[in-house]
Amino acid sequence: MVDSANFENIASYLQQFAHDRTIPPLEKWNPDYCGEMDLVIKANGEWWHEGRPIRRQKMVDLFAKILWREGDEFFLKTPVEKIKIQVEDAPLLISAVDQIEVDGKQYLQMTTQNQDVFILDADHPIYMRAFNGELRPYVKVRYELEALVQRNVFYHLVNYGELSEMSDGTCLKLRSGDIEYVLGMSE
Repeated sequence: MVDSANFENIASYLQQFAHDRTIPPLEKWNPDYCGEMDLVIKANGEWWHEGRPIRRQKMVDLFAKILWREGDEFFLKTPVEKIKIQVEDAPLLISAVDQIEVDGKQYLQMTTQNQDVFILDADHPIYMRAFNGELRPYVKVRYELEALVQRNVFYHLVNYGELSEMSDGTCLKLRSGDIEYVLGMSE
C-alpha cells in the first residue's frame, strides 16, 4: 500500500501542469509499478482518498490528467511511478454537451467535469452498457478511459437526436459529423 506521502509527491509533481489543460504524454511513460493508493473514484464521480472525499476540484482535475487504464485496472501515472487506484464505474463524467458547426457540418461536442473537451467521432464514440443492472450511456475519452454521460446531459442529447421505435424497443439516434450513433434503451 502506498502511503500519503506519495499522494503529496504526485500532487507536487502535478503543480507544474496546474494552469495547463494539456494531457501529459502518458503513452510514452513507462514507470515502475509502485503499489496501490487508497484512492477511489466512486460511481457518482466523487474522488475519495483514505476514506474522505477530495473537496478541491483543482486537485481532482490535476489527478484526472494522469489517469491511465490497463485492462480493467486504473492507475495514476507519472514519468517515475505508476500507482494503482480503484474505480467503481467510469473514472470521468460528461458534464456538458453542445452542438457545434465545423465546415458546414454539425458535431456533438462533449466536456468532462475535468474539462476534457472533444467531439463525438470514431475515436470518441458514445455507447450504452450496463452498470449495476442499469443501462447507461458512456463515451470513450482518451487512453481507453471512458466517461459516464450524466443524466442531465443525456436529456440534452435527446434534444439533439431523434427517438425512434425499433423492433427491440426505443432508441436514440444521434449524428455527429458523418457518424450516426444508435443508442438502444433496452438490453
